[in-house]
Amino acid sequence: MKVPKVIKTYCPRCKTHTEHSVSLYKSGKRRSLSEGQRRYERKNLGYGSKRKPEQKRFAKVTKKQTLMLKCQKCGYTIMKHGIRVKKLELVEVIK
Repeated sequence: MKVPKVIKTYCPRCKTHTEHSVSLYKSGKRRSLSEGQRRYERKNLGYGSKRKPEQKRFAKVTKKQTLMLKCQKCGYTIMKHGIRVKKLELVEVIK
């Protein structure tokens, strides 16, 4: 699926439709001392490797891609969740 690099959409901070730059969301590096990670490691104690068996076959073929829309006027960032596509490509739109 091809998505333009600049989209005109609603900005809640500006309260008008403004141009937003589009990028693909990537999760950051996990912190080993965060509460969730400590809880996960505490739950895993006492087992050989993982608590639950790893899935042999995948139920889904694609992953959900998250788009980050950043307002070019005020810099406010909106996340568009859950577009299920095999390949997402950002393209330059020539007017």
